[in-house]
Amino acid sequence: MNCPYCGHHDSKVIDSRDVNEGIRRRRQCLGCGSRFTTYERLQSATLFVVKKDRRREEFSRDKLLTGIRKACEKRPLPTGTVDKLADDIEAELYHQGKAEIPSAVIGDMVMERLKSLDHIAYIRFASVYRDFTDITTLKQELDTLLSAEAKVSHPTSQLPLLPDDRLEPLTKGHRRGRMKARVKR
Repeated sequence: MNCPYCGHHDSKVIDSRDVNEGIRRRRQCLGCGSRFTTYERLQSATLFVVKKDRRREEFSRDKLLTGIRKACEKRPLPTGTVDKLADDIEAELYHQGKAEIPSAVIGDMVMERLKSLDHIAYIRFASVYRDFTDITTLKQELDTLLSAEAKVSHPTSQLPLLPDDRLEPLTKGHRRGRMKARVKR
């Protein structure tokens, strides 16, 4: 590994840790003494993406990340969210065990995850992926998104701390406790 600071070709490993789907190594350059971090990940069997025009192209995590990053640009997402999303999609693709995956499957996986992550990023990605030709198709997609959002309404001033399915049993028990307390009085 060449040092990113001085270009020296030799370094020593100071610390190694397992992270997500790989290994994080902390290194120190034997030339200048600077420290830097490298990540190693297992390179799985080659996966090919079948494009709309039937061309086959080797799967590129970088292309996936670039598309997701463009959609999420300037959005208030926590650090590492985009990388985690790409990691999840990549892992699921390799887990399927197929040598070829249609690009539509990858696009649908990204859209599904972006829809639950950030609506603006979802619309940005959808506008390119679905190739909206006019404003009416974009409006239809927005209307679909809004109708789904209306079913799961949250106060706009505050984000929920717990998902609805975990929150409901807690609030039911709390209400019963109040009712019992009132009856005892």
